[in-house]
Amino acid sequence: MARVVVGLSGGVDSSVAAYLLKEAGHEVIGLFMRNWTDESPTLEAECPWIEDSNDALLVADKLGIPFQVLDLSAEYKTRIVDYMFAEYQAGRTPNPDVLCNREIKFDLFLQAAMSLGAEYVATGHYAQKFTSEDGVHHLLAGADGNKDQSYFLCQLNQTQLAKALFPIGHLPKPEVRRIAAEAGLATAEKKDSQGLCFIGKVRLPDFLQQQLAVKKGPIIELDREHSVFDQAVCGTPWKLDPSMGHPVGTHSGAHFFTVGQRKGLLVGGSPLPLFVLATDVQTNTVYVGQGEDHPGLYRPCVRILSQEVHWLNPAIALQPGERLQVSARIRYRQALVLCELRCDENGLELVPEEPWKAVAAGQFAAWYHENELLGSGIMNAYL
Repeated sequence: MARVVVGLSGGVDSSVAAYLLKEAGHEVIGLFMRNWTDESPTLEAECPWIEDSNDALLVADKLGIPFQVLDLSAEYKTRIVDYMFAEYQAGRTPNPDVLCNREIKFDLFLQAAMSLGAEYVATGHYAQKFTSEDGVHHLLAGADGNKDQSYFLCQLNQTQLAKALFPIGHLPKPEVRRIAAEAGLATAEKKDSQGLCFIGKVRLPDFLQQQLAVKKGPIIELDREHSVFDQAVCGTPWKLDPSMGHPVGTHSGAHFFTVGQRKGLLVGGSPLPLFVLATDVQTNTVYVGQGEDHPGLYRPCVRILSQEVHWLNPAIALQPGERLQVSARIRYRQALVLCELRCDENGLELVPEEPWKAVAAGQFAAWYHENELLGSGIMNAYL
């Protein structure tokens, strides 16, 4: 049996992860991560970290395991929050959840666990790990397709996977709740958290305005038949300018919007809903189009630069000129799409059978073979 540190988040998933490990005979230690300490009334009042910490403590007491609170707020601000602001200001859409797993849970948290003499760290992720006879660690999708969270772990490496345990990855969510209820855990009926704690219930634009300036600019509507949409070539950016369309409103800053966004435009009068097609932070322009099937929402492929390509097992990395048939997604909970992965001197192209919809530069694409996650990368601005 091993000493395992469990990241107790105050939710039902990590609670059951700790319970199952304890039942299996492991020495379990509960560790709660505090990642945000902003005491401004706008944010702190909405962040439920105190309630979550108390719930985690109740679970630890019920299980009879040691419990500590680990304050990683300073590192979290540097590695995640500051990065998030910088990406939005540059006109990209970051994924802090993926980065939090790579930089916080399986780096700083892992280091803290190892200092406590732990052999493994465990989380409540719906993902699975398999170690083959050659010692390679493979990350598999969670058994519950509706809850699979392997996408959020797409940046982990072999060293991190070697120390990771996912005790509930083989279970469906209803079974997890049933186990929690039978075990008398305080979190059995607790609702799943939505988003990052440091944002809480606050709207993302409100949070971003804590750091990013409000800057009025035009909203330009592009017609469905515009010739620019026929020039979509992988790796080549659209050359947009406001003269290509007509103004339909104003916005408070192009960096507050992302491709595919519908809410928050505050523009009425169109026969069909307006969707963000592109943003230009240099000219502070937001381009929109009518209808969720607008051709400007689609791209023939996505490009990932060499320095942004990550393989969970580097031994299988593609070399220039090689191609691989994979399934992929460009956002969490998106259905997997059959694609061809093409490697060249500059990086990778991920080409789907049908064009990608609402590609947001800065987000992660993740590719799979069957149910194994092979690699991931940040999608480039030149889509």
